[in-house]
Amino acid sequence: MTLIDLPQALPAPGAATAVRTLYPLVAAEATAEAAASATGAAVDPADLEQAVWLRLLERLADQGPPADPARWVRDTVRAEARRARRTALRERPYRDETAADPSGCPERAALFADQRRVLYAAVDRLPGSCARLLRALLAPDDPTYRQIAGELGMSQGSLGPIRSRCLGCLRRMLAAEVVAPELRGKER
Repeated sequence: MTLIDLPQALPAPGAATAVRTLYPLVAAEATAEAAASATGAAVDPADLEQAVWLRLLERLADQGPPADPARWVRDTVRAEARRARRTALRERPYRDETAADPSGCPERAALFADQRRVLYAAVDRLPGSCARLLRALLAPDDPTYRQIAGELGMSQGSLGPIRSRCLGCLRRMLAAEVVAPELRGKER
């Protein structure tokens, strides 16, 4: 429900006035309640605000404005934060135990190792500093741009454009070496 949906249920000026009046309080309460998350379950202040606005619009349509709007906002923000925290604590990632893990099969590991070998061989054939840059970007310890710039002795701001040019060069080189696959089902 939005303010656009309200003209059928309420006079829009009342809802708009309530929103304008309560906006700073809702934003402040939602930010404060989200920051006070001691349980470790993070609550996004924007989500809290959205939930409170929804509750306010539902209340305005059903019962009219609250008698003590400031207290209503505080209570509603806290209730929505508790609900969001309970939900976050109960959520568990879905894991289908019946499906086999495809990354553990030997065929996939062999294909991945072969692809990695081909990629590193192509990177080593790149001209200029491209090989050093892409090797640094492909490092297993996943360095930051700042670390790579320090290691290669170049400015951090130039890494992105140089990386883009080097990847373009690598892409062109690999496209010339690898034959494009045929459409499926097409036989010759």
